[in-house]
Formats: sequence, C-alpha cells, structure tokens
Amino acid sequence: MPLASTPGTPRKKAAAAGPRRGPGGAAQPVRPRPAPQPLDRLQSLIVDSLAGDKAEAIVALDLAGRASFADRMIIATGFADRQINTMATHLEERLHDAGVRRVQIEGAAGADWVLIDAGDIIVHLFKPEARAMYALEKMWGAELDEAERSEADMG
Repeated sequence: MPLASTPGTPRKKAAAAGPRRGPGGAAQPVRPRPAPQPLDRLQSLIVDSLAGDKAEAIVALDLAGRASFADRMIIATGFADRQINTMATHLEERLHDAGVRRVQIEGAAGADWVLIDAGDIIVHLFKPEARAMYALEKMWGAELDEAERSEADMG
C-alpha cells in the first residue's frame, strides 16, 4: 500500500519542517540573496529598453578583465533606420532618468551601426547585415577565450 503524500508545495513543506540543521544539529542561518550590483541594474535597464523597442537578438557580453574601455557590451539588431534611432533615443532618455549623465551616441544619423557609450556599458545597435559583417560576438564572446586557451595549451 503506497504512502499518502503530504499536500502542499515543496516550499511549504520545507517551512513546516523547520530550519535546516547542519552538522551537530545547529540551525543554519538563512542567507539573504545578494543585492543586484549597479552594473547589473544598468544592464537590465538597457536590455529592457531595447526589448521594449522590439530589438532582436539582444546579447550581453562580460568584458571585465578583457577590455579597458568597458565592463559589458550589449549588442542588438534593428531592421530600419527609424527603429534603431528610436531605440537609441529611448535608451538615452532612460539612462538619463537613471542618473547616467554622460551618454554619447555615435552614428545615429541613418547609419547601419549606432554605438551608445553609457560608461561601463557599451551598446551596439546594428542592422542585420552590419551585425553579421562586424561579428562582435565572435570578437568578444566566450568562443574567443576558449580558442586562446586551447592555443596556449598547445604552444
């Protein structure tokens, strides 16, 4: 005869069971989640703004320790000059509202590539053809690190 299961979600069951016990029977303290770092909040704001303007294929790359000009890079695709300009304008407004005062935009006058310098985060907005041609994901992505490591192992 199978045992009857206890009703409730796993979270409720864990709460009913009481605090976790470590070695020796002492209750383990509950560890609070770390607060999001300012750079993470800024990245979320940028990605949310681009997604709200229907950007495609949004990619965030971590450049910390690999580049001196920024800690993160965000790449996104837009399909028309007007869409890319709108993404850049809205992003500049949201960054300004968030307290980022020195936002520089290059290429907003009808180019295939718009660069937005938000300090520690650089944002690239491309038309699909330009994004494929420049291939920044390949240049700065994790695949490059893996190739460099394998070359160092061989050499």
